[in-house]
Amino acid sequence: MTPSPRRIAYDVLTAVRESDAYANLLLPVRLERARLATADAALATELTYGTLRMQGYYDAVIRLAAHREIDQIEPAVCDVLRLGVHQLLSMRVPSHAAVNETVQVAASALGRNRVGFVNGVLRGISRTKPEVWRERVRADASAPDDAISALESHPVWIVRAMRRALAAERRPGADVERELAELLAADNAAPRVNLIALPGGPGLPDGAQPDSFSPYGFTLPGDPFARVRASQGWLRVQDEGSQLAALALVAARPVELGERWLDLCSGPGGKAALLGAEARRGGATLVANEVILARVGLVRNAVAPLGEAIEVVEGDGRETGDAHPAEFDRVLLDAPCTGLGALRRRPEARWRKHPRDVAELTRLQAALFDSAIRALKPGGVLAYVTCSPHLGETRITVADALKRNPGALEELPTQEILQGAVAHPLDLSGDPAQVQLWPHRHGTDAMFIALLRRL
Repeated sequence: MTPSPRRIAYDVLTAVRESDAYANLLLPVRLERARLATADAALATELTYGTLRMQGYYDAVIRLAAHREIDQIEPAVCDVLRLGVHQLLSMRVPSHAAVNETVQVAASALGRNRVGFVNGVLRGISRTKPEVWRERVRADASAPDDAISALESHPVWIVRAMRRALAAERRPGADVERELAELLAADNAAPRVNLIALPGGPGLPDGAQPDSFSPYGFTLPGDPFARVRASQGWLRVQDEGSQLAALALVAARPVELGERWLDLCSGPGGKAALLGAEARRGGATLVANEVILARVGLVRNAVAPLGEAIEVVEGDGRETGDAHPAEFDRVLLDAPCTGLGALRRRPEARWRKHPRDVAELTRLQAALFDSAIRALKPGGVLAYVTCSPHLGETRITVADALKRNPGALEELPTQEILQGAVAHPLDLSGDPAQVQLWPHRHGTDAMFIALLRRL
């Protein structure tokens, strides 16, 4: 029997909660197995991602409606309730259908003894208009940031980190609170599927709508994945911000024949594929390093169309600088980070990350940064990149690296360099040596890019 879209969404939500599964990896597998019609697959996708994005807000509503704290409700029951609340408050699903269909999921997945509670809570929520629930949640918050956190479904610490990052730009005439609201709303909006046509290949396909900034990026109407599968690796799914991060390193100076490039943390291989394609066109070679064996295979698949211009190796990036001192003309350090810049694509990450993760990751980023410096030739260029706007993973990491390595590095005019590589000018603020992209301002993930030269 083919599972319903709601049951598929529930199963994915449960796997995300119980097993730390990633919805963007698990959901496509479940949809392919179920062979749902296009409309049903779209429903399952919206139910899954929409529920994960707004989980914090829905929990606030459930707590008020059920008159009990969320941690006093069985986790599996919470999954069902969140699924139902998303339909009631954020979708054009008739209330009776949202309640009845969700109750059926509860009955099949949890047993009849949970049906009464699920039915009662959802019917209570359905009797109040969505805008009234927002006012109730706002009034229930004990502080302004708690209200923002609940209404925009971001943990308080992330709200504050985003505010600090926006304020640090010192954008002339900026209203930081207004921009913060726009940023959080952008995190909660379903992003478009963005693609890249690797340079040196067949180019953009028919019907492609070019990206605003990347010369190789585009979107396609309808379902693009069949075109991707048929392209033999030349077309790939890749956020425009990730493309710009790789292109900044390429644009830092003219490519010379025989250069050696290094992608220090290359998994899963998107940036390595773009760098490799650009290296091949310019007569350079790329070494793509990855520490996790399973991701090494992903990198090999990503660069497969490019042939022998790319060497994929398994190794700890913290040791690469000692193993290959002063060997590379360009190094991309796409550092492991919290991923706060991609919450619209991986919404479950906001519920998994904690402030302590930043401290742990910045120690790793520092070790990788120093290794990358050692691997650079004198005059070589380093691109430090994170998919996070958190100041601890961006500006502070760069500043600390400069302090640890006095006289070893100079910052390059990253904003000017990137502006010379894009199809249309980017709206950039802050330090000219650094680029911070934003989903609400650029339509990209919140990528941070800093270019530096070894002296």
